[in-house]
Amino acid sequence: MKIYESFSEQQTKEIARSIGEQSKAGEIYCLNGDLGVGKTIFTKGFAQALGIEEEEVTSPTFTIVNEYQGKIPFYHFDVYRIGGVEEMEYTGYEEYFFGKGVCIVEWAELIKELLPNTVIDITIQKDYTKNEYYRKIIIKGGEHETISD
Repeated sequence: MKIYESFSEQQTKEIARSIGEQSKAGEIYCLNGDLGVGKTIFTKGFAQALGIEEEEVTSPTFTIVNEYQGKIPFYHFDVYRIGGVEEMEYTGYEEYFFGKGVCIVEWAELIKELLPNTVIDITIQKDYTKNEYYRKIIIKGGEHETISD
């Protein structure tokens, strides 16, 4: 497990960028955290590492998945509004999860039974006692546990 602390949106993006730089095709990153915790901010930083402009990255809340072409294909899922595991079948998720790109899945806990055991879990937590932008970013799984500060 690796824990990062961020005190600004920019720091959160930088942390995500460092993780994205080490990402490989076939990896699935599961983003967990409350509404408004910064999952999309994190995803923007991750996408930058893949050569995708920040302005292009939006949350796919109503479309379930957004596809981007960077150094490798990048698939950004937001399954918050998914009605159940059966509904995921209609997205063709297997082509993304087991394809030639890298995936980030927001609200992944809602579809955990569809995810392989090799995912990288990223949990983002707020703590307003530190400041309004403070985030604790906890990473479990994959080679990313050895990322240096």
